[in-house]
Amino acid sequence: MTALLAATALRKSFGATPALLGADLAVDAGEIVAVLGPSGSGKSTLLHCAAGILRTDGGSVQYAGTELTTMSDRERSALRRNAFGFIFQFGQLIGELTCRENVALPLRLAGTARRTAEATADQWLERLDVADVADQRATEISGGQSQRVAVCRALVTDPRVIFADEPTGALDSLQGERVMEQLVAAVRESGAALVLVTHEPRMAAYSDREVLVRDGRTSQSPVPA
Repeated sequence: MTALLAATALRKSFGATPALLGADLAVDAGEIVAVLGPSGSGKSTLLHCAAGILRTDGGSVQYAGTELTTMSDRERSALRRNAFGFIFQFGQLIGELTCRENVALPLRLAGTARRTAEATADQWLERLDVADVADQRATEISGGQSQRVAVCRALVTDPRVIFADEPTGALDSLQGERVMEQLVAAVRESGAALVLVTHEPRMAAYSDREVLVRDGRTSQSPVPA
């Protein structure tokens, strides 16, 4: 079976500093893959290259059989907007917008009417148990609530791949577990694939499979049943 997303022999340097030295990543539809590694190993760079955020210095990234590395910036932006969802460590919500507006924003950018976009946003806020903060600005809610709103925003466009970069890294253990449980449940229900960058084995335990990154190179590690 051909992987939904396949990154092969990726190379990336920042100036004279190499970050990836031939890294690989393959993700099947509906699969949850954890990308593990120590700080500075290249795991976030691998995610950003696989998602088309960063241009690579070499290697191949294919999504559904289409090569990302030869796409224009506009084409890659459209792909990220329509097929991918993103969750970052600190949520990166827009502070001036309400939580409902933050979640609806990807739909609005894609041309969805405001009323329809916000109704869909409300459905996701309800599913992630944060409907009570829909009218609050992003700066007025807790870290755990912010991450659950970010999960809603990532899933609102019904993407096929979610990229999550340390989504619980700024939370305490209790909030982190709750966010992961709800993220995994939502991803499983939607059928999306999830690429989860983390340095925490307890968060990686939610995955189907692990990819280990060290010194810019990758190796596979099966998750125990």
